[in-house]
Amino acid sequence: MNAIISAPELAGELAGTRPPVLLDVRWQLSAAKAAGAPPFDGRAEYAAGHLPGAVYVDLDSELAAAPGTGGRHPLPDVAEFGAAMRRAGVSAGRPVVVYDGGQGWAAARAWWLLRWTGHPNVRVLDGGLPVWEGPLSTDVPAPEEGDFRPVPGESGLLDADGAAALARTGVLLDARAGERYRGDVEPIDPVGGHIPGAVSAPTTENLAADGRFLAAGELRARFRTLGAEDGEVGVYCGSGVSGAHEVLALAVAGIPAALYAGSWSEWSADPSRPVATGPEPQ
Repeated sequence: MNAIISAPELAGELAGTRPPVLLDVRWQLSAAKAAGAPPFDGRAEYAAGHLPGAVYVDLDSELAAAPGTGGRHPLPDVAEFGAAMRRAGVSAGRPVVVYDGGQGWAAARAWWLLRWTGHPNVRVLDGGLPVWEGPLSTDVPAPEEGDFRPVPGESGLLDADGAAALARTGVLLDARAGERYRGDVEPIDPVGGHIPGAVSAPTTENLAADGRFLAAGELRARFRTLGAEDGEVGVYCGSGVSGAHEVLALAVAGIPAALYAGSWSEWSADPSRPVATGPEPQ
């Protein structure tokens, strides 16, 4: 099953007899938010207009636990995550489509969590809300309670030690911007740089100019040049959100990958962990 869906394909499925559950996960990490200014209000954006029938899901409170030693966006409590998904109408036997405001990071976080906890049919709207040409609604749906019961997978998730080991034995991709990887700047976390051995692979380079993913063949070629073709592949980012987007791109390319959910925000908070700087992995 493809991990993404186009807007025309989604329109067709919504008009069919078995429409998917729609989750609106608009969220944004801006420099202003990082500096302590009022955060982007995804719920207000949702209220102003959303895909008909879509339910709003808040990334910070429903797709993540409170910031702490596990990073800025630790994984949510599994039971609480399951309850949030059931409130949104998510059931194991019904497809789910997730979208956000176009960046794709938040939608990918929801996609990854649902897939990792056992939902068999989850896709991301490729390009997000900006590519949708159908009507929008301001009605807030009251979905029937779903039956999804999350069961975390035995693979697909890395902790700090696992990420460090994979950087030596496989391929660990750093999905952040190149300047953060190199340590030139670090606007959010305690220190700049990267996990020793990790390869710089900004997630923005997986997208075309219109915000949609590159074709699967182009993505495979890109990841091949980064060494992510054979063997184990892992991804991290700043806090486990844009990294999920890179895992999604790898899935489109047909390459399974694990996510280090704590990512750089967890790694850099521990002064005992080594930090590499510069353009090379070591």
